[in-house]
Amino acid sequence: MSIRSMTGFARVSRSTPFGELTLSIKTVNHRGLDMHFHMPPDFDAVEPALRSAVRKRVVRGHVQLQVFFKRTAASAAASIINEPLLRSWLEAFRAAAERFEIDSKPDLNQALRMPGMLEAGPGLIESAPAEPESLEAEVLALAALAIDELDSFRVREGEAIEKEIRMRAACLRDLVVGMEEIRSRALPSFQRRLRDRLTEMLEIAQIDPARLAQEAAILAERSDIAEELVRLKTHADQTDSLLSAEGETGKKLDFLLQEMNREANTILSKTGGLGETGLTLTDLGLAAKAEIDRIREQSLNIE
Repeated sequence: MSIRSMTGFARVSRSTPFGELTLSIKTVNHRGLDMHFHMPPDFDAVEPALRSAVRKRVVRGHVQLQVFFKRTAASAAASIINEPLLRSWLEAFRAAAERFEIDSKPDLNQALRMPGMLEAGPGLIESAPAEPESLEAEVLALAALAIDELDSFRVREGEAIEKEIRMRAACLRDLVVGMEEIRSRALPSFQRRLRDRLTEMLEIAQIDPARLAQEAAILAERSDIAEELVRLKTHADQTDSLLSAEGETGKKLDFLLQEMNREANTILSKTGGLGETGLTLTDLGLAAKAEIDRIREQSLNIE
């Protein structure tokens, strides 16, 4: 299963007996699934079904779905104004304007967009099919097409992200190999550092042998980066495995990157005081952190 980006867009339109329907859906990255719908009030009843359809295909991301509906000329001509409702609205408007001393005139276009202000004429009621049910079905069919198109978009974006992350993981492995080679050449420096420290302690009178052994073990551990390099290389390999696995790859990768960053920081903390060798290891460690950061930037958009 290919990874998917949380960024995508789709827009589809369809002509119906009642008018032109257009549905657009846009997604961007988000920690969870956050859906927002913007539709004419006449389509409120279909929103639960739309949410269910989106949830089946989108696991994470901020989703914005919009529905636009433009009635055909024949449909609009067959509609009549709900005069009692319009009269009531005008009276309320004028009363509010007079009460609050606002110099304003009512907007008829705004009034006609109110739910229930336009009603089907007698001829349309007799000849046309049940509009709400038919339109709801049209919206759901349109949404299915849009979600398919959105999914294709997100898969294409995901392929580009996957390619970038795999390349960065390969660079990270190369850096680890470089540090391993330098470490093997730097072992004499590690051992000399340990001997110098032990010599200092031996010059202190009445030193506890157990304490001396403990200090030696601690210093040896603090000077060697072998374990951190092994773990960092393993994490780089796990990155490739996650990209090929199913499930919420983005969340799993985020946790893995935290571990990788921790290993890189530990390596940097251990490479001080080793002269030119330490500076070289530090440069490679900083380069490794840069690669980890670049992977994180890409992973933030993975579903």
